[in-house]
Amino acid sequence: MSQSLPARLIRFAFAALAASALAACGINSVPTAEENAKAKWADVQAAFQERANLIPNLAEVAKGAAEQEKEILTGVVEARAKATSIQLNAEDLNDPAKMAQFQAAQQQLSSSLAGFGRLLANFERYPELKSIANYQMLQSQLEGQENRIRISIRDYNEAVRDYNTRVRTFPEMIGAMIRGAEPMVPYQAVTPGAEVAPSLEGKM
Repeated sequence: MSQSLPARLIRFAFAALAASALAACGINSVPTAEENAKAKWADVQAAFQERANLIPNLAEVAKGAAEQEKEILTGVVEARAKATSIQLNAEDLNDPAKMAQFQAAQQQLSSSLAGFGRLLANFERYPELKSIANYQMLQSQLEGQENRIRISIRDYNEAVRDYNTRVRTFPEMIGAMIRGAEPMVPYQAVTPGAEVAPSLEGKM
C-alpha cells in the first residue's frame, strides 16, 4: 500500500533535515578544507623546488670567484642537497617534528644564499666572473622566487588556519571526529623575520 502524501512529505523533510545536520557537522566542509590545505602545501613545495633548481645556475655563473666565495658556494650546494632530500608529504602535515625538520633545512639554504650574495655584492671585485649579465638575471630570478615562496607559505597558512578552525570548533568538529581528522601544522619562521622574503637587491 502506497504511503499518503503527508507521510511522504514528512520523510522528505526528515531526510533534508538530516542532510543539513550532517553538513553543519562538517561531513563535507572538513575534508574540503583539508584538501585545500594540501593543495596549498603542494604550491609551497613547488616554490621551494623551483628555488633549488636555480642553484646549479648560480654555481655556473659564479665560476671565477675567489676561493672564499667558492667555499661559501659549496655551502650553498650542500644546503641545497639537504633541503631537497627532506620531503614533507601531505600525510605528514599534522606532524610538528617533520615540519620543523623541513623548515630548518629550507632556512639553512636561505641563509647560505644570503651569505653568498653578500660576498658577491660588488661585481667589480670579480672581473673573472663568467657573466655579470647572467648573474644579474639570476639575482632577479632568485628574488622573484623568494617572493613566490613567501606568497605560497602565506596561502598555505591561511588554508591551515581555516581547516584547523573547522576541526576544533562545534559543530564541525563532530564531522572531524568521525573522520579522525587532526589539526595541521602551519609553516612558521625558524628565525624571527624569516617569513618575510628578504630583498636581494645589493646583496648579490
